[in-house]
Amino acid sequence: MSTDQKIALITGANRGLGRASALHLAASGVDVVITYRNNRTEAEDVVAAVEGLGRSAAALRLDTSDVSSFPDFAGQLAGELASRWDRTTFDYLVNNAGHDLRAAFAETTEKDFDALVDVHLKGAFFLTQTLLPQLADGGAVVNVSSGLTRIIAPGHAAYGAIKGAVEVLTRYLAKELGGRGIRVNTVAPGATATDFGGGGMKHDEQVRARVSSQVALGRMGEPDDIGAALAALLSDANRWVTAQRIEISGGQSL
Repeated sequence: MSTDQKIALITGANRGLGRASALHLAASGVDVVITYRNNRTEAEDVVAAVEGLGRSAAALRLDTSDVSSFPDFAGQLAGELASRWDRTTFDYLVNNAGHDLRAAFAETTEKDFDALVDVHLKGAFFLTQTLLPQLADGGAVVNVSSGLTRIIAPGHAAYGAIKGAVEVLTRYLAKELGGRGIRVNTVAPGATATDFGGGGMKHDEQVRARVSSQVALGRMGEPDDIGAALAALLSDANRWVTAQRIEISGGQSL
């Protein structure tokens, strides 16, 4: 059994930032396991794209809001690791899956709030906990947060607050897992042209122009900007970086 080949597990990687991260990791020589919640066709397209880059890939279904499903998922992952890579462990965990909520503070419902917690915080917390035995010593975890923990945009109080909790969790994990040589960091994307939150930053030219005017580098972020940075963070070149929040926003709202 060889552990020379690095393997990354990326949640919610059938589209957007997760997909871009999978492709950039593959281009850097990392094999990937991606998860999807509903759209298997998109996930299979990502697997094919990774294989087109000469790397091995697999797609597994996972609802990161359903903690009760995590033990079964770990079993499925174990099967893929054994059959495809002859391994019991993987190297990198990227907690990326999530959804947005745009609602004024006064109008945010408990149901909406709980749905965000279940995916972004509770899901990331307990999925990481469940997969700890399969995460290799000397590996890494990246939790995907948001520029909205720093950049205050009305309508995102719940989302920003919960992502803030993810950033605190990152520092605790870095401390507690450091003895195994596992580094844990947060990436916080700024405004990025994806389908997230209705896709306005991808398709609405007025929104794109307004946001671009607030960015020091003068344009909207693209998924490749985030994927490239995340892949670089996981590389051995950043082996001494842990417990950090790294914003990838082009200098938005400085």
